[in-house]
Amino acid sequence: MMEEQAIIRSLIASSPEILAIVGACFILIGSLFMGRRLGVLLTISSLVVVLLCAIVTLGVLESQQAVYGGSFIMDPFAIFFKCLIFLATALTILMSGRYLEQENIVEGEYHVLILFAMTGMMIMVSGTDLLVIYMGLELQSICFYVLVGFRRQVVGSNEAALKYVILGAVSSGIFLYGLSLVYGLTGSTQLSEITSVFIQSSKQDPMLILAVIFLVVGLLFKVGAVPLHMWVPDVYEGAPTPITAFLSVGSKAAAFAILLRILMDSLASLSEIWIDIVIVIAVATMALGSFVALAQSNIKRMLAYSSIAHAGFALLGIIAGGEQGVTSVMLYLLIYTFMNFGLFSIVIMMQKQGPRADEIYAYTGLAASHPVWAFLTLIFLFSMAGIPPTAGFFAKFYVLLALLEEGYVWIAVIAVLLSAVAAYFYLRIIMLMYMKKPIDDFKLSLTPALILVLLLTGIGTVGIGLAPDWFLAQAQAAFFSDTVIVSSATGP
Repeated sequence: MMEEQAIIRSLIASSPEILAIVGACFILIGSLFMGRRLGVLLTISSLVVVLLCAIVTLGVLESQQAVYGGSFIMDPFAIFFKCLIFLATALTILMSGRYLEQENIVEGEYHVLILFAMTGMMIMVSGTDLLVIYMGLELQSICFYVLVGFRRQVVGSNEAALKYVILGAVSSGIFLYGLSLVYGLTGSTQLSEITSVFIQSSKQDPMLILAVIFLVVGLLFKVGAVPLHMWVPDVYEGAPTPITAFLSVGSKAAAFAILLRILMDSLASLSEIWIDIVIVIAVATMALGSFVALAQSNIKRMLAYSSIAHAGFALLGIIAGGEQGVTSVMLYLLIYTFMNFGLFSIVIMMQKQGPRADEIYAYTGLAASHPVWAFLTLIFLFSMAGIPPTAGFFAKFYVLLALLEEGYVWIAVIAVLLSAVAAYFYLRIIMLMYMKKPIDDFKLSLTPALILVLLLTGIGTVGIGLAPDWFLAQAQAAFFSDTVIVSSATGP
């Protein structure tokens, strides 16, 4: 009887993942019979699966407990990140319709792979066992390897996919090696048991230090942190634009969720080992992303380096630690989802400009002929630069506040200076839109679905900026001390 109840609890807790997998399989089979209306039906059916997963996820909120032998949990922390992943998935699907038609890649496998990638991320954020986390990590990675190279007729897309596969395999191997070292040291892969062993461990054990470094490095690859950032520009440029947006938000959110669980929980007692490493990586990531983006003429490559810089800024919340540090990262990722998807929607909107569509100068004079879309682009760029009163300002503000409260004044000063550098390449686009005359007539690729994405992301970017405290409170409500240890990293 007890075993049957445990199985039922496990199935209920993992019902969103099960629903996503079953839905993806039905869509794959159904795509063979959808006929000429394939694109529309795939979009609708995929959105229905995502919506159902979100409803079920919120419905099992009351049954927060560890299941599957303590290797999987459905808690408010996981639900927050799953809702973020659902949002990113839905926006990706809405953005993909016209883009896939223009690229002639309307295929059922595309939407199925997006749903499977979503499932992998969901498993990652609920995983409380390193093996479960690794399985989720590999599921989403394999799907992204294929999605990045989905434009088979484009050499750049194939090149990007190959680079991503090779470097992704290396990072997975590093993480798996760290996992094996942890198992050898503790005799377990469950985070709760690892925590109790690490609290009593000697901080000078070379194998322990090596295990921590391998785990952290393996996860930092997924967020595009220096020095594991080499794949980001080529993959962002070569991948289909909706997949670039999905990869930059969904994959990053899932990776940060695992970093928060592991570093703020299992490895909290070992902060003196990893804190200096993360500080160096965060500062280097912000610096490289900000300065290299200045030299970019391709907007997707510029956004790639911008993504690297934002990853470095979010890492500062982990350095600060504690409840305020963790919730600032959670809010940062929510805001980044809206403003990043908004900018990539603008990139898709400009797709009809031909070969120069991805070049920054293609936006020259946009305000003169399309003031509404130029103004929306300005809002997204202001938010990415962290200019008030947009949401991007408060994303950075709360991270800096957490740093200052923990005494990391010099890191906060560096972050502010690098934000000023980053603001230049965003303002350069605004200058081209508003202070230059159009080079040619604009041919915008607008569909009802893309307009909906632009409106949703615009409302999110402005709305969070108008009421940041409410959204921060939601992140704090999702932060439970029995899920993630509220322990600040060692002070400076």
